[in-house]
Amino acid sequence: MANILTVVHTETVRLDPDKLSDLYNELGERGAEDVVCRAIEELAVRLTHCERLWRHNDMSNLRKSSRSLIAIADQIGMTAMANIARDVTLAIDAEDQPAIAAVLFRLIRVGERSLTAIWDQHDLSV
Repeated sequence: MANILTVVHTETVRLDPDKLSDLYNELGERGAEDVVCRAIEELAVRLTHCERLWRHNDMSNLRKSSRSLIAIADQIGMTAMANIARDVTLAIDAEDQPAIAAVLFRLIRVGERSLTAIWDQHDLSV
């Protein structure tokens, strides 16, 4: 009988509260919540799009989509997600297929956890 090893990936989600505070100070509560909600929606769509692009081996558009994730994630203080999206672009530039896959799926894991964390932190409702 073979031993089966299950690997559980745990990632630290880092949110920059100063970025969010700056956003709220600059735009007010209503404006900032609008920006955060739209950013969350856009990040979720782009994460799914990145996976689809990877599955179709469309590295050029995957790079563009990853770059856009950096800007959006930075805007609302998702530093871990922004940094990992940068790593995706670096792996694409290096044409390192195993690294692209590994880092992209790390981005998806961290992205999902980051979206949940920011949603919960601000008790946002649909």
